[in-house]
Amino acid sequence: MGLTRDRCHLFLVLILVPSVCYSQDSFVSSRATYYGSPECLGTPTGACGYKEYGSIINGGEVTAVSYKLFKDGAGCGACYQVRCKYPPHCNEDGTRVVATDHGEGDNTDFILSTRAYNKLALPGQAEILFSYGVVDVEYKRIPCQYPGYNLVFKVHEHSNYPKYLALIAIYQGGVSEITRVELWQEDCKEWRCMRRAYGAVWDMQNPPEGAIDLRFQVNGSKWIELESLIPSDWKVGATYNTAVQLD
Repeated sequence: MGLTRDRCHLFLVLILVPSVCYSQDSFVSSRATYYGSPECLGTPTGACGYKEYGSIINGGEVTAVSYKLFKDGAGCGACYQVRCKYPPHCNEDGTRVVATDHGEGDNTDFILSTRAYNKLALPGQAEILFSYGVVDVEYKRIPCQYPGYNLVFKVHEHSNYPKYLALIAIYQGGVSEITRVELWQEDCKEWRCMRRAYGAVWDMQNPPEGAIDLRFQVNGSKWIELESLIPSDWKVGATYNTAVQLD
């Protein structure tokens, strides 16, 4: 058991040590545009795999981010303050958005939902910003805040009980990034690494039977272990509260 755990852990450290995340004190210059969607919310088909959650979280103030911020999916769920740089039209606070998708174009780091893009403007100035299509902005990473919510693992819609289990973390607070997820295989006495299927979705063929212990790695270093988080009769769409709040 010890050898198997060490072998898996060594692989993770080699791959993930560079993935350090933190809130920023200073803003970074960039560009942003927007996309249209029903009711001005986010898209439920984003590359993070959040489905409906990805369209309504944070009141629909969400964004697709560039490849450098997407980080092959590790950047899903990150929160940013974005503000535009045209004083006659832009407010000082800008918008606070959650990354739920991947996309870029015309040197942009953000493709904002219509609702988020609208928040960049001063009262009565939104139409002018929309007419520009692309605007110069500055942004910084900020802690995500979900008052009243712990980190939750949801059984993704693509799962197929009992042969295929896909999980996605939602209400991921703070500035932490989940960099690995593992399930305990009791009969083999070892942790099995889940695959990052895409975005924020982790999956495994033939998952362990019975109640499942889960552990996940934060920022490429710290491990958090959760005993019997996933019940033996897990169901597609079910959510499981970790009682954990990330920093």
